[in-house]
Amino acid sequence: MADGGGSGEAAAARASPAPVPGLNPMLGWRERLRAGLAGTGASVWFVAGLGLLYALRIPLRLCENLAAVTVFLNSLTPKFYVALTGTSSLISGLIFVFEWWYFHKHGTSFIEQVSVSHLQPLMGGTESSISEPGSPSRNRESETSRQNLSECKVWRNPLNLFRGAEYRRYTWVTGKEPLTYCDMNLSAQDHQTFFTCDTDFLRPSDTVMQKAWRERNPPARIKAAYQALELNNDCATAYVLLAEEEATTIVDAEKLFKQALKAGETIYRQSQQCQHQSPQHEAQLRRDTNVLVYIKRRLAMCARKLGRIREAVKIMRDLMKEFPPLTMLNIHENLLESLLELQAYADVQAVLAKYDDISLPKSAAICYTAALLKTRTVSEKFSPETASRRGLSTAEINAVEAIHRAVEFNPHVPKYLLEMKSLILPPEHILKRGDSEAIAYAFFHLQHWKRIEGALNLLQCTWEGTFHHVSVYPKKELPLFIHFTAGFCSSTAMIAILTHQFPEIMGIFAKAVLGLWRPQPWASSGFEENTQDLKLEDLGLSSG
Repeated sequence: MADGGGSGEAAAARASPAPVPGLNPMLGWRERLRAGLAGTGASVWFVAGLGLLYALRIPLRLCENLAAVTVFLNSLTPKFYVALTGTSSLISGLIFVFEWWYFHKHGTSFIEQVSVSHLQPLMGGTESSISEPGSPSRNRESETSRQNLSECKVWRNPLNLFRGAEYRRYTWVTGKEPLTYCDMNLSAQDHQTFFTCDTDFLRPSDTVMQKAWRERNPPARIKAAYQALELNNDCATAYVLLAEEEATTIVDAEKLFKQALKAGETIYRQSQQCQHQSPQHEAQLRRDTNVLVYIKRRLAMCARKLGRIREAVKIMRDLMKEFPPLTMLNIHENLLESLLELQAYADVQAVLAKYDDISLPKSAAICYTAALLKTRTVSEKFSPETASRRGLSTAEINAVEAIHRAVEFNPHVPKYLLEMKSLILPPEHILKRGDSEAIAYAFFHLQHWKRIEGALNLLQCTWEGTFHHVSVYPKKELPLFIHFTAGFCSSTAMIAILTHQFPEIMGIFAKAVLGLWRPQPWASSGFEENTQDLKLEDLGLSSG
């Protein structure tokens, strides 16, 4: 029976025509026609619209209406043009001032943001529908995201400081904010990505914390964290927020992170038990995993800052073994810095051998640490005079090439390591190969270069002999719409001033411009009468 069925199906498959690529054979002719029309694009509809407009030019009396509009424009006085240009220049100036203020406060153009958010979906720029987990499209999207991971420009600083215990200390001393609004906005987005999920409504404390991560005012965030703890004393994210922003010392931050670790491990075990029940439970497990990894990482950084470096190294190694997929957090950069502080150079080389790979995103920490290790073997006895006299040895050539590779990746670092530029507090986010990454690297690694005798000397000789002027990067460019608004405002204001000062000349200029769009004489409804009047005048007769 099975064989017969199988042979029948095979025969039917051989008898049926092969499906046409791009069309579903199960669709009817109406669906196929609709799909074909949709694939032709907007150009066909544009041409069809022009053809329809041409065919209806006589019923719609387009020529007569255009002539009437031309007559109306010719009858306008210079005062109208003065009022028009003055009003347009005032409106464009107000738009320009608003755009400038919004850009300096939020770091983006308001009109561009509205256009992308609301106009792009209307113009066909919508995102693809959400695929089911495990579907081929979902797999392709995940592969694409992994491929594009190395193309990201802005990264979270792996060695970012604590807001309450370190950044606020700078504010107390100088009265200035060490972090920019854009940097804090990026951190708020990271917190919402790491610490929230779609199942937050199931736990009231998580609902409160979801609102807390979106708060812009630090006291409001801290108040929301305490409200979450009143609802649930084991809310791990609430302890995280208090440790980051309310604790004024590293010791206080470590105590709060230990409380967060205790609560986070309990929630993580509960999520593991319900992992495969539904997609919502899987999302909740991912969120709880992110929270647990974040807590352990910050505990390791607390131990590093408090001098317990071996304890910090152990926590980082355990994290990298337990959660190997989370390479995007760059925990290995924390590990490299701690190992350099221990002067465990063999362990540093082992970490570099694993992460200094062509398939992984590079960073200044990886490139310059590799250069430091090779410089360490030759820097103590290196002398520029001796090297120029006898030439470079193999080890010296390797060290120079490693420095070249590092400087080519980020040319801003040597000026900070050589103390040619002043160091400031590192930001919470860095731009790869930019000045912000150079500040973040030199802030923590300058002491490691100073510890190795002659390392900075070799870096200076290699850098000065090979590289020269380095451009200031990155510079934040103004959005295109702000340039357009400024140009439009300036041009309309200039036209208004010229029209006010020279109304006759500007009136003649306006009529000349409008004359380019004026219809031909035979398109006017009174062409025959005008021709007849001209002929009678030529004969010396009166039209009356």
